[in-house]
Amino acid sequence: MNSITFRELARLILCIAICQSAGVIGSVFTASSVNTWYTTLVKPWFTPPGSVISVVWIALFVLMGLSLFLIWQKGISSANSKIALGVFAFQLLVNVLWSYAFFVLQSPLAGIVVIVVLWLLILQSIIRFWSISKDAALLLFPYIIWVSFAAFLNYTIWGLNR
Repeated sequence: MNSITFRELARLILCIAICQSAGVIGSVFTASSVNTWYTTLVKPWFTPPGSVISVVWIALFVLMGLSLFLIWQKGISSANSKIALGVFAFQLLVNVLWSYAFFVLQSPLAGIVVIVVLWLLILQSIIRFWSISKDAALLLFPYIIWVSFAAFLNYTIWGLNR
């Protein structure tokens, strides 16, 4: 059994912290109207409770951090790794942007536009990570599945509130 070095543990914690930070920033945007404007929206029957959404996102950001760590372990100096990490970083930014578009702008339509871009960037991250570490790519599958559900939910909320 391989033991993890202090340096690897520090990198793992940093990778998870980076991803969780995106979640924290997004939650700040979400808090701006989740208990006001959002409560006035008509939502479909399959809308999960906020507590479930929070737990799922925390878990997904941990998986993203683990995925990022695996890529870092493989080396980040090659052009392929740099591009993959750039796409990954951009999708984290767009993830935060969705919370801003949906909750701060109070626009399910803007949310749809952003979440489609997010989905494409997650897919691109999976594809690019696959060539570096299949395990890192597989760790992103729950994320793209959840974002697919979230996109459908966002679209349905937009449709019910036009």
